[in-house]
Amino acid sequence: MDQFDTLEATIRERLTADPASSYVAKLAHRGRAKIAQKLGEEAVETVIAAMTGDRAELTGEAADLMFHLIVLLADAGVSLDDVRAELARREGVSGLDEKAARPSA
Repeated sequence: MDQFDTLEATIRERLTADPASSYVAKLAHRGRAKIAQKLGEEAVETVIAAMTGDRAELTGEAADLMFHLIVLLADAGVSLDDVRAELARREGVSGLDEKAARPSA
């Protein structure tokens, strides 16, 4: 079990905890839109950190981004194994070809 698996298990346990005692539960209690908004905020902060060239800041913001992504995935019932399977499906396929094969929205 790697660090992401451990984090995912902890997040899944805390999704239904008392919002007064858990940040994850508090965020989940506010709804998926709030979780997604927080993920977006963390993504912007990660981009800003990348632009500054500060490796430590980028590392911290990337950790925050990954944490909030796993919260969103867990709330939506999507596991890291689901994401791993999708990445495995795409392995060896050009990113351009994969994108072109997606259904039009």
